[in-house]
Amino acid sequence: MGAVSGTRDGRLGVGVLGAGRVGPVIGAALRNAGHAVVGITAGSDPDRADAVLPGVPVLDADEVVRRAELVVLAVPHDQLPGLVAGLADIGAWQIGQLVLHVDPGYGVDVLAPALRSGAIPLAIHPAISFTGTSIDLRQLSESYAAVTAPGPVLPIAQALAVELGCEPVVIAEADRPAYAEAIATATEFSRSVVRQASGLLAGVGIDNPGGYLSALVRSTVDQALAEGAPSGTDTLPPEATLDG
Repeated sequence: MGAVSGTRDGRLGVGVLGAGRVGPVIGAALRNAGHAVVGITAGSDPDRADAVLPGVPVLDADEVVRRAELVVLAVPHDQLPGLVAGLADIGAWQIGQLVLHVDPGYGVDVLAPALRSGAIPLAIHPAISFTGTSIDLRQLSESYAAVTAPGPVLPIAQALAVELGCEPVVIAEADRPAYAEAIATATEFSRSVVRQASGLLAGVGIDNPGGYLSALVRSTVDQALAEGAPSGTDTLPPEATLDG
């Protein structure tokens, strides 16, 4: 397996499993950092994926894994465990191969079947809302990423987060559920409030409620972020299950 030599010279063959809004962007960011994307699985919107990550072969999952030194798993939350285990069942994972998922709700325990096959498990969640377009590449360069990995390979995960453009922040395995709740609260509650306010404004005759609210919402969020975390421990429950 070439993962060890690839890591040494700084250039990896990257395979992406998941061609939704997240996978192609992560692949594009790693390609911009000097790595080679060797394959991606099919998605529901091939034109969008090709716009972000052009010229990459579309392959079956096992073939992507066979070609790659670094495998990026960017699939919905409830599909990740089965995908990892299924690829282990057919002997797809390789010794020394880096396996990275981007789901906020899991640490590296979900990658245990790959670890048992000799792969190196990494969890990196960039804290942005992905659009599936090149806009995300700019957002990555302004964001943080939650990084979870076994101690000996934590520097590899941190370095890959930096190559994505993010500032890495280490999150312990046991803290990933609380981290995921924080991400869900920030995203789902914000979307719900904006949708509700937009509907009310549309009801009073404002043609472009989103544009009308833009400066207000951004300035309010900036103010809340500047004020920092509240002193209490109460949190709002997430309103929807997160995808990876």
